[in-house]
Amino acid sequence: MTPPEIRSWLIDMDGVLVHDDNAIPGADRFLARLEELGMGFMVMTNNSTYTPRDLAARLLSSGLRVPEDAIWTSALATARFLRKQRPNGSAFVIGESGLTTALHDAGYVLTERDPDYVVIGETRTYSFERVTRAIRLVASGARFIATNPDPTGPTPDGPVPATGAIAALISRATGVEPYFVGKPNPLMVRSALNALDAHSETAAVIGDRMDTDIKSGLEAGMHTVLVLTGSTAREQVDRFPFRPSQIVESIADLIDDLH
Repeated sequence: MTPPEIRSWLIDMDGVLVHDDNAIPGADRFLARLEELGMGFMVMTNNSTYTPRDLAARLLSSGLRVPEDAIWTSALATARFLRKQRPNGSAFVIGESGLTTALHDAGYVLTERDPDYVVIGETRTYSFERVTRAIRLVASGARFIATNPDPTGPTPDGPVPATGAIAALISRATGVEPYFVGKPNPLMVRSALNALDAHSETAAVIGDRMDTDIKSGLEAGMHTVLVLTGSTAREQVDRFPFRPSQIVESIADLIDDLH
């Protein structure tokens, strides 16, 4: 059972609400119930490729109505982190519009010349030339940031290299490890809570991955719910040195707990 004091929800997207472009059964009813009860929620994703507007449109095409201001990405978390660390800074970026837009909105200048940071995110067109540039800038002293540590991302045709894989390439070439902002860093969860104006004591994380969703929620001091509709099977849970607060078959099983 979900504790009665839970008033806010951080919900992972892929594997919890959707599979590819198909809504998981019951996801629409869960979101509708949150809205009916006036509970705050934020849909979270480690994928930095898309803007919240892009993702809201993708979810809507799957039959799920989520406002763009209720979507939190690792790109937004990275931009917020950098704005606090070094306001009005500069960055060399490997990434898509989700990341570049977030950094622009945070007051950052994107440049190839003596940037404060090299920032790596998801992209569908990794360029050897730009990776080489990133290696040279990091070797010259630029601080190294990556939106998330995921080594691969899923596609209908199979896995593709993701941020963690490209970051590892740059690390191997420079000897410099990046700071990863996205899950499992609890900073991602805390920044989503701040955006939602919620508190960890009265919030829960719903995710399908033990090593990212559940770990980050646990380290942020939150109630954690593992759903089995994504990448984790029930028999895999005991392999980890930590456990979620709850395990349910799918997000639909939480609807009756909401009050």
